[in-house]
Amino acid sequence: MACNFSCTDFTFPLLSHRNVLKLISMLGIGTVDIGFLQDRSHIQPSRAAADPLGEGKKLRKDLEREGLAAADVFLQSATDFSSLALNQVREEARKKAREDFLCTLQFAEGCGSNHVTCLPGVFFPEDTGDTSLERARSELAWRVEQAAAHGIILGIEAHRGSIADTPARAKALVESVPGLTLTLDYSHFIRSGFSQAEITPLLAYARHFHARGASPQMMQTPLKESTIDFIQVVKDMKAAGYRDVITLEYVYEDWEDNFRVDTVSETILLKQLIESAWGNL
Repeated sequence: MACNFSCTDFTFPLLSHRNVLKLISMLGIGTVDIGFLQDRSHIQPSRAAADPLGEGKKLRKDLEREGLAAADVFLQSATDFSSLALNQVREEARKKAREDFLCTLQFAEGCGSNHVTCLPGVFFPEDTGDTSLERARSELAWRVEQAAAHGIILGIEAHRGSIADTPARAKALVESVPGLTLTLDYSHFIRSGFSQAEITPLLAYARHFHARGASPQMMQTPLKESTIDFIQVVKDMKAAGYRDVITLEYVYEDWEDNFRVDTVSETILLKQLIESAWGNL
């Protein structure tokens, strides 16, 4: 079975979206992860809110023109992790986050994606005990139900600064919400000092995978400086029965100094490495 690659459209933010799609197609990648990142991506929730289904259908035509399909729609409602977190303390903020999520589902349906990724929420200092976690579980359960009604799988990206910022917390959260899956990204855990062996068991919960170089010193690195052993990742994927998309997710942004990598070259190099390992192991 061949390796199924995708690439995030927000890997190349300096290009027009049309040229981003052309480039991804030229790289020999057949599917695209669509960034639905407010104030950070070509396509944003606020711009699609008036007609998300229609905007999704327009994108589908753009994708098909380049021989591409949508693999995921990645929702982030704000540029920070807390102001519109799904488990926000403020009810009005949670309501807005729900509206953005429903918009995302319609957009995903329109563009033909059967997978949506969102963030899991954060810990709020004003909460006591497990209140932040309980609120996140409740909101995620609602989102799983809404996604399923559209025939969409929901994944969370367990990231640095989130309520699922360790492998143990990510595992516990996914297990506590029936139907919830992981969009697994080793780089967040590697940057936080966890070993690759500690992350590997999370493959059992993954239905989507983000791949890029990383180290304990840097969230994103060139492949030559990465401490992630991607050949071992492929071995572990095969052992876990992972057969879903592997998304090449180099980014160009200020957060964590993620502007220091040549996203075109590193995308090509990582694709070649994973593809070779997948075919030979």
